Amino acid sequence: MSKSVCTKINFIKYLLVVLLIFSGKASAQQLENSEKANISYQLKWSERTALSILNQYPNAWQLDGNDKPKWDYKMGFVLSGFEKLYQKTNHKKYLNYIKDYVDEMIDSTGNIKKYDLKEYNIDCLNPGKLLFNLYDITKDARYLKITGQLRNQLETQPRTPGGGFWHKQIYPDQMWIDGLYMAQPFYTQFTVKYEKGKSLDDIARQFELAQNNITDKNTGLVYQAWDESKVIGWANKQTGTSPTIWGRGIGWYMMALVETLDYFPKSHPKYKVLIGYLNLIAKNVNEYKSPEGLWYQVADKPQLFGNYVEPSASGMIIYAFAKGADKGYLPSAYKRTAQKSFDSFVKEFVKVDNKGEITILNVSSNVGLGGKPFRDGTNDYYLTAKTKENGAIGIGAFLLSAIELNK
Repeated sequence: MSKSVCTKINFIKYLLVVLLIFSGKASAQQLENSEKANISYQLKWSERTALSILNQYPNAWQLDGNDKPKWDYKMGFVLSGFEKLYQKTNHKKYLNYIKDYVDEMIDSTGNIKKYDLKEYNIDCLNPGKLLFNLYDITKDARYLKITGQLRNQLETQPRTPGGGFWHKQIYPDQMWIDGLYMAQPFYTQFTVKYEKGKSLDDIARQFELAQNNITDKNTGLVYQAWDESKVIGWANKQTGTSPTIWGRGIGWYMMALVETLDYFPKSHPKYKVLIGYLNLIAKNVNEYKSPEGLWYQVADKPQLFGNYVEPSASGMIIYAFAKGADKGYLPSAYKRTAQKSFDSFVKEFVKVDNKGEITILNVSSNVGLGGKPFRDGTNDYYLTAKTKENGAIGIGAFLLSAIELNK
């Protein structure tokens, strides 16, 4: 065989090898693209939701439509679901999503960017829950430092005359029901882990104040807030409570209880008291669900014109029912209720596109009280709050409920 023929044969062989390599890479790429488009259909709702969040919000600070990084309770809420999912699946992408957010929000010296202690914003404590596991896994001293800074905020956080934490510096003598969720699970985990439980009585006291002062005597449900001084414009002049029983507020309260109980020692005399509060609110809120098993924006007035079942409230309560039953805080029947309500949630609120990505519909926007312009907290105020797709609290509540129900 001539040298030129051999050269041609070798070249053809080389060309075939190259073509095989590139066709293999192309096939692998096509397979990867196919899996990206369809993989979520093969997974549980929990991972389908988490993957949808990763695709739609590559950076966690973008959740809820944010256009710039922010140390925010909403991010902390959604990422607490990612933390639970990581613990369940051991998939590093969920852990990395949390770590990337925290690292974006802190500087090299271990301080939260744009955090101002003097604001005494109790919402700032909620993302701090993410730091316990991050520190345990990485041993990055910055995470431990920030955990301590947030704990120190509570040392000087202004309090009502009865000892309840103000929601913010700008809201004198006011406890807000969502503030219990923002602070107490973090506070409990910290005091048990690093302080030998020295603050457990104080933590129980926060719930006691809410139970005695924010709870409606007729329905057993909770209002959004209580002004102990009774001077703010929205406050009932006899009780100090705000006017509306807000569905999401009930969810915040129930989640605060079940997540605090995760760390509250059974041997402590107030443990059974907290269990009692959870059972009482669970029994009462169960009486106010829709025929399909969902909960309303104005929780105690389903017949009110313009009222509607709301996903964040429903998802939170489903999660609290399921977790409470799983942990033995609530009777097992609540797990069955949670499962039925979860199925109704999917039918009512979950939209799936042709890529299998999840969107949660009709999530109420954030609401509050007081401020400028003044928010009066009436039923109409809550019912006219705008709704949107994939509000962070709605998608976070669905993620948590799906994880807890193993759906």
